[in-house]
Formats: sequence, C-alpha cells, structure tokens
Amino acid sequence: MEVGKTSQDHLKVHKMKKKVLRKQVRAQHTLMRHEGIECVSHATQSLVVANAGLGNGMSRHQLFRIVEEYGLVETLLMPPNKPYSFVKYGTTEEAKKAFDALNGKEVTREDFGQNIVLYINFVEKVFWKNVVPTSLPPGLTVVEKVISPEEERRMLESIDWTEDEDTQNGFPGICNLFLEKCLKRGYIKHKPDQLTVNQYEPGQGIPPHIDTHSAFEDEIISLSLGAEIVMDFKHPDGHTVAIMLPQRSLLVMAGESRYLWTHGITPRKYDVIQASELGQKVGTITADVGDLTLNRRETRTSFTFRKVRRSPCNCIYSSVCDSQKGQQRQGQPSFPLSEMEASKLEQEHVHRVYEEIAAHFSSTRHSPWPQIVEFLRSLPKGAIVADIGCGNGKYLGINKDLYMIGCDRSKNLVDICGEKDFQAFVCDALSVPIRSGSCDACISIAVIHHFSTAERRLATIRELARLLRPGGTALVYVWAMEQEYKKQKSKYLKEKNDSKGKEEEINTDTARGLLSDQMPDGSSQDSASSDQLLNDSKGKGCDAKPVADSRLPVHTNRTSFHSQDLLVPWHLKSDTKKKGESADILSFPAGSKESQELSPVFHRYYHVFCEGELEAACRSLDCVRVQKSYYDQGNWCVVLEKL
Repeated sequence: MEVGKTSQDHLKVHKMKKKVLRKQVRAQHTLMRHEGIECVSHATQSLVVANAGLGNGMSRHQLFRIVEEYGLVETLLMPPNKPYSFVKYGTTEEAKKAFDALNGKEVTREDFGQNIVLYINFVEKVFWKNVVPTSLPPGLTVVEKVISPEEERRMLESIDWTEDEDTQNGFPGICNLFLEKCLKRGYIKHKPDQLTVNQYEPGQGIPPHIDTHSAFEDEIISLSLGAEIVMDFKHPDGHTVAIMLPQRSLLVMAGESRYLWTHGITPRKYDVIQASELGQKVGTITADVGDLTLNRRETRTSFTFRKVRRSPCNCIYSSVCDSQKGQQRQGQPSFPLSEMEASKLEQEHVHRVYEEIAAHFSSTRHSPWPQIVEFLRSLPKGAIVADIGCGNGKYLGINKDLYMIGCDRSKNLVDICGEKDFQAFVCDALSVPIRSGSCDACISIAVIHHFSTAERRLATIRELARLLRPGGTALVYVWAMEQEYKKQKSKYLKEKNDSKGKEEEINTDTARGLLSDQMPDGSSQDSASSDQLLNDSKGKGCDAKPVADSRLPVHTNRTSFHSQDLLVPWHLKSDTKKKGESADILSFPAGSKESQELSPVFHRYYHVFCEGELEAACRSLDCVRVQKSYYDQGNWCVVLEKL
C-alpha cells in the first residue's frame, strides 16, 4: 500500500511539474508577442512573474512582500493592465533562489480572496519606456482639499435621500457657503443654480458623456466627498487622460474640457493609481511602471453644480454642440481623419497661406531668438548646418564660421532668402534632398507644429535625425500650449495686456513688429506625403483614430489656448501683398470688427504642444537621445543628439 501511495504521489508531482512547465512556456510566448521581450534559459538578475500583475488584481504592496523574502529587490515594474510584473534582484543568486521558490507557487490575492499560481521566467534587461506625464485637458482644474473634513461631514448630512429627484434647484445652506467661498477664491466665475447629488458604490461608474451644451452654461463643477476616484477624459481624436480626483477635491470643467472632451468613470472596484501618492495627489495617472498599484474604491458622493443656460449655445465646438447641430462654418476644416485629409488640410492652411503672406510675414521676422543664437554660435568652425523650415532665413547668417543651408516649403520665402544671398531651396520636411549623415547640426524652428497628425510630426523628427552624422545635434522649437508657465506669461500673451483696452489683433498695427519674433511662426514648412508612419506615443493615445468630425476652432489672437489643434488668424496688410495674388478671405460673424476691415484674413493650422509631448516623441526614436529640453517664451524646445 505504501509503495502504491508513493507512486501516486510521484505521478501527481510529475503532472504538476508538467503543468507548470506548460504555463511557463505560454507565459514566454505571451511576453514575446505582446512586449517583444525574450525569456532566457540561464539565470539572470531579472525575473518576469506571470499571473501577478495589476491586470489580474495583484497590488504592488503584496507582490513586493512576496519577492523581497528572497533577496534585495532593486526594481519592481508593474505595467498597467498587464497580468505580469518584472523583478530585478541585487544578484543572480537571489533571483535564482526566488525562481526556485516561487515558480508554480499558489498565493492568495489580498482583497480578492482568490488563489492564483505564479509562473516565473528569467529575462535579460527589461527596458520599459515610461510615459511622460500628460497634461490636464485644456480648461480643466482640480482644487485639492477645497473643504475641511468637518464641512464634508455637514454637506453629506445635508442630503435628503428620501426625495424622489436627486436634482435640486434650492441649495442647503452649507452648499451656499461653499459656493460663495469658491467665488471669492476665484475657483469659479459665476454661481450655479442647479445641484445634482449622486452616490456611487464600488463597481459603479458613469458612461462617457459631454453635458448637453444647450442645457448648461460653460462651467460645470463637481465636488468629490467620501472617497477619491479616477475619472477618464477623452478627446475626439482618441487621446485619453485618466485624472485622480482626491477626496474633498473640486473639479472645474470649462472651455474645451467642458464642451469637447467626454468624461466618465469606468465601472470597477479598483483603480490603478500612482503608488507613491496613494491616490491623494491631483494629476493624471501615467504609465510609470515603477510606481503603479491598485487602490480599492470606497463609497463616493458627488455634488455637481451647473448653471442652466437661458439661450442657445454658440460655442466654437459646433460638431458636438446640439444647439448648432447641422450647422457648419464656411471655410472651417475638421480634424483630419485620414492621411489624405491631413495632407489637404496642410496644403490649404499651411502651404498656401505662407505663399500668400510671405512678404508681410518676412517683414515681421527679423530678431533672432537668443537661445537659438547661442546654439548656433556654440557649434565648431566649419560645421555644416541645415535649417529645415528656414522661413526668410533669419538664422542663416548668424554665425559666419558655419556653412549653413536652408530649405522651406514656401517658394516665396525661399526667394526672400535668395535676395539676402543665403543658400536655400524648396522642399518639404519629410523629404529633404540632403545626403544622410552629412550634417553636423540641424535646426527646426517653429515647423513641426504645422503638421496635423502625430505620425507626421514624428516623421519630421526622424528626418532631422537622418540628416545628422553620429554625434551631431539638432535644435527643435514648437509652440507651447502653456503660454503661462511657472506663473510667468509669455510675450505672446503680454502684448494683449499692453494694448491697454484696444482690441489687439495680429498684424494690425505697428506694435505687431515689436513682439512678432517671439511667436513660433518662423516657417511654412510642411509635407505632402510620407511612406512610413509609425504609431508612436501609445501611452498618450496618439495612435487612436479620430472618432468624431470635430471642427477646428479658430483661436483668438493673444489669448491662452483652449485646444491643441486650431486655426490661428493672420491679418494681411494690403501694402505687402504682391500684385496678382489672390486672398482666401474667410467670413466672420456679422458686426464683428474683422468683418468691417478690408484686410484679408488667413487661417493657419497649428498643433500646440503640451509639456512633455515633444520630448516623449523624441524619446520614442531609437536613433537619438535628448540632450536637453526647456521652455523658452511660449515654446517647448529640445536638443537632440544622433546616436
């Protein structure tokens, strides 16, 4: 009997080992297929732990306690929504010890009470690109600790849950006091007249939606009581942002975030959050695999305040506005839905515009920007430098010790360069007829923001890298979404304030020339086609297809940006227009100042970059490294080095 029992035990162990091995192999294939990471048969310092990830309910705290029993854990990486994690030990011996102990081990997940089996494999070095923190949607603000715990208790006690309707037009006294405080501190601009109270249990959510334009005014505010929550925002182009709303915080949606972005809460019992902040810090949830964990949801009560609209909505987001349904603005294009549409948009609202305004544009571009001058003067004598998108050649003669050559999409601007005896030719930024690796340095000043898709913007950076020799450097400037940075307004915004009551418009007076060189309009460079486009910046959702035919808003000059993709007006002076040229005069609202002026108005397409966006695009290319990144008077800037 003992012999038979022993034989059965051996058979059971053998079957278990075969199952573990089979699961190991499956985990290897999954890792290779999804992430391109290959498992190895020899021992290393790094392990991949299958069945122990954020995607299947394993928290960082529990996994760390499991793996630290076998040695010093140098790194614990937990990718979002994945059922596996990576562990790096101080030594190979420690990793081998963990491999032997944990492979096939059954553990119970905390908070879930379910058993799972861990499957372990060795891997070489794990390279995981962390996503640069995403900016909040334009017009969105989150104010932390807007009320005290005592005020929170009193507001929750003021709710009458016996009423049939959860929407009230009369506010409890404590709510009136709260709104008065918000007005006094400048959190909101007007007092709401409607309150909606909702309570959400763990696992409940809110479908993605935009509050009806015709029903409510611009500002919509929501107070989170009882617990924190992660709310998801989505732009029509597919870009998504997950935002932590801490307990007792105030969410204010205005402008683009209120009218164009959908917002909602995914129904689930756990949120993926930044582990270091334990969900208590305002901000976007980024894919920082070294700082993510699970956070159990608690019961949350929201107080949502709105102001009822008394007249039709006339916002600039007509494609999603029910008041303007069926109406389309003449001459106002949409977000491009395809490569063909992107090329057409750029042809009409970049290439053609700069051909028309070249003379006037050149007359406002004469003062070089100091940090670009510093970059050019730091280059060694005799260096070959290409200015991709040189405009009127403002930088081609800065350093006489360099051999500089320029190119631009606008023939009229290139002709102006020729009049100044500069070497320049016509081409587009995606196909520069210069031999690969022949340049010591390149500059791209105010060029890439004229491309209308993320793929086309990335391709221009790749083309810059192609021109550089190994060790060569490139300086890139793009217009920034953040025209107020570190509490300092850019000169673009300051000129608006300096007009002292005048309705200032670009190019309409002599003051225009004084600050025009601080605007990143230095070229008309763009492209017509691209053979290879990559879906990069996946963490930002840039590879998603647009899902709505959203009209591009027209920007009000000298004001903060409320959309990343927009049309910027250029008012052409009649005395700079060449004979025989035609103007694309766009219509304006009746009675407006512009409609009464004779000067033609052209609309130029821009994609203004959020903080970290340009740097993230550059880092997605294996052939370059970011030497330096900085903010310069309303522009995001990087210095790249060719590897």
